[in-house]
Amino acid sequence: MKVLVDLLRMAIIKSVRGYTPQFGTNCFLAETAVVVGEVTMGRNCTVWYNAVVRGDVHSITIGDHTNIQDGAVIHCTYQQAKTVIGNNVSIAHNAIVHGCTVEDNVLIGMGAIIMDHAVVGTGSVIAAGAIILPKSIIEPGSIYAGVPARRVKDVGEEMKAVIERTARNYPMYAEWFKE
Repeated sequence: MKVLVDLLRMAIIKSVRGYTPQFGTNCFLAETAVVVGEVTMGRNCTVWYNAVVRGDVHSITIGDHTNIQDGAVIHCTYQQAKTVIGNNVSIAHNAIVHGCTVEDNVLIGMGAIIMDHAVVGTGSVIAAGAIILPKSIIEPGSIYAGVPARRVKDVGEEMKAVIERTARNYPMYAEWFKE
C-alpha cells in the first residue's frame, strides 16, 4: 500500500459526489495526471502527464495493463453514457474517449476521438486523428481511420504485435519514473 501511496502522491486524485477513485496494484500516475470521481482502474495501469480521467458525471471502468498517455481525456455523459475500457488498451496522446466501450487489446491513435455509445471491438486500431461517431460499432480486429472514421482493413500480424508491445511497454516506462 505504501508504494501505491508514493506513486499517487503528486497526481490529483479527488472524490466527487461521494465516489473516490479505486486503483489496482502497481499503477503509475504522473504528477500532473488527474483522476476524479467514480473511476475503477485495474492492475499495472499508467496515466501520463496532463491526462484526465474524469468520473464526475458517470462511471469509468478501466481494465488491467491499460495506458492513458499524455493529454488524453477520458469522460462520460451524465446519466446516459458511462465509459468502459478493457485490458491491454493504449490510448495515445491527446485522444478523447467519451461515454463509450473500448474492448481488450485496442490501440487508439494520437488525437483520435471516440464518442458516446460507440463500441470499439477487441483487437482493433483507431488511427491517429480519427473520429468515431456516436453509436458506431467497430468490428473486432479492424483498423478505422478518417473523419468520420471508416473501416480501412483488418489488423494484420504486424499491427497485432504493435498493440501488444505498446500495452506491455508502458508499465516498463513507468518504472523509469520511479527511480
